[in-house]
Amino acid sequence: MACEKNLRENMLLGMGNPLLDISAVVEENLLKKYELKENEAILATDKHTTLYTTLVDKYDVEYIAGGSVQNALRVCQWLLGTPNTVTFFGCVGEDEFSKILKDQAQKAGVQVNYQYTSTEPTGTCAVLVTNQHRTLCANLAAANCFTIDHIKKPENKKFIETAAFYYVSGFFLTVSPPTILEVAKYANENKRPFIMNLSAEFICKFYKEPFMQVMPYVDILFGNEAEALAFSENTDFANKSIKEIALGISKLPKEDKTEERIVIITQGTLPVILVHKGEIKEFPVISLPKESIIDTNGAGDAFVGGFLSQYIQGKSLEVCIKCGIWAATEIIQRSGCTFAGKPCFVEN
Repeated sequence: MACEKNLRENMLLGMGNPLLDISAVVEENLLKKYELKENEAILATDKHTTLYTTLVDKYDVEYIAGGSVQNALRVCQWLLGTPNTVTFFGCVGEDEFSKILKDQAQKAGVQVNYQYTSTEPTGTCAVLVTNQHRTLCANLAAANCFTIDHIKKPENKKFIETAAFYYVSGFFLTVSPPTILEVAKYANENKRPFIMNLSAEFICKFYKEPFMQVMPYVDILFGNEAEALAFSENTDFANKSIKEIALGISKLPKEDKTEERIVIITQGTLPVILVHKGEIKEFPVISLPKESIIDTNGAGDAFVGGFLSQYIQGKSLEVCIKCGIWAATEIIQRSGCTFAGKPCFVEN
């Protein structure tokens, strides 16, 4: 764990979609009923309207503070130990679910600064667990109501000005690209790392244009192999290997030309790929017996949280990735993106 002297309040600012995960172990038939595929992450449509009440009424559900960025920040804060080192912006409703979200995030030490809306309920995400796989169906609701006005308020602008690192999910491109660009440009102008995540295949396919507007400001980009393949479609590095795609992404145009973009691609049980300064490195993941894996939900977010917990302390990229792997390994042995006790990550 980090020493307090290395940390301060609001070192890392994250922006994303705060969602209350409604998690349950379900049968594969439920996926078929709602036309869902194992391990996919999608936005809810009209045909998913009854999914959430079905889960609550017919299954043993667990409510967990969710949303990709908020998950990563909770894991990061758990590893850091010093409260309020990370801050989160996102929009929620004025309801009981937002109280649960805020309570769980604050218990983890995250400083939450929600924008509230009275027009929509707090966003939820159905987490359907089947045979160690997880399928996510998100109803953004209030999360979709985040506006750039929130970051322009003096009390919130101060958080942006005092943060040293910024992390945003690709999911947030569906909500407020102007907010992302505003913060990304501020980070670039002040020589502070701006970090993003490909987040999901549908983001890479259908929100590629706004992503490419932000890409010149991205210093570190996370993703998994499926997202990297989706992102590579209709580019010069389509039909290439994951390593070649990661290298290609690292060389996309960048505003700050003093250093190339860092790209990190996870591949499930295969090694994590790191591209840094044109060099490709691989890091083996920790192998677990099948019976130890409870739920892969949140593994990617946990990896990012573990990485960021070390990165904001100035640790080497190797240490950052090892911590990411360690955090992801811990989380998949529990239900949902949850953790308990004090973390015991060791650098060596």
